[in-house]
Amino acid sequence: MTENEGVVRPRPAATVMLMRPMPAVAGASEERPMEVLLMRRVPSMGFAPGAYVFPGGRVDERDADGDLPWTGPAPEEWSRTLGVDVPMARALVCAAVRETFEETGVLLASEPEHASDTAITLDTDTEDWERDRLGLIDRSRSFTEVLSRRGLVLRSEWLRAWSRWITPAREPRRYDTWFFTAELPPGQQPRDVGGEADHTQWVDPAVVAPEWYAGRMPMLPPTVIVCAELADHRTLEGVRDAQRDIVPLEPEVREMDGHLRVVAPDGRDFPLPKPTTTY
Repeated sequence: MTENEGVVRPRPAATVMLMRPMPAVAGASEERPMEVLLMRRVPSMGFAPGAYVFPGGRVDERDADGDLPWTGPAPEEWSRTLGVDVPMARALVCAAVRETFEETGVLLASEPEHASDTAITLDTDTEDWERDRLGLIDRSRSFTEVLSRRGLVLRSEWLRAWSRWITPAREPRRYDTWFFTAELPPGQQPRDVGGEADHTQWVDPAVVAPEWYAGRMPMLPPTVIVCAELADHRTLEGVRDAQRDIVPLEPEVREMDGHLRVVAPDGRDFPLPKPTTTY
């Protein structure tokens, strides 16, 4: 038997850490810490039921469509940043934006004439937008079709690559997931609309690890780790200035003191979640 025989090939996926400044407090300094959006997956989900996750999901073959209206760094530049070929880079960026819209109603897009204006407000909380969102979910509509018909462009400059995590080789369901950060566009608010989550909340990333260790916020190890990384930078400006090297990170599953634990590349180890929720 060869080393890789029986190992499931991971599926490419993208996830977005939506961020915003914490609400202003009277008398506090203007530099406000930021918070990140987490969603709790419904118990019936086949992967990570009940876990807190960022919005995101698998790449769809139509995400690589070269006709997708686009501004910001070109797919060729994203290819170098993400370490993949150009079609996959385009697909990952599209999947990140599409999945975020499907699961939260937040759309990282604008009209072309406002492509340099970060203050533009886009109202996606309407019946016609909801029809488009549902059409994306059931795949009766493509993201290219939705944006083109509305005269909008995907704002790739609103995304920033953060990290890449691969499910351990021993797992039967595996993903190769690129993590992006994005600031909540002005005037937009996330909604509980995706059907895959039963609760959505803004969280201070600094409290995620303590809540996870206390058993109050079940989640996969990469989610805990990237929240801790965000907390290290504290503010939106700090996250913008962070220098990131996107390399594949694949945790190992080891037996330690008679228990299986997930060991991250930096040496940190975590209890192995239940079989249906392993990363």
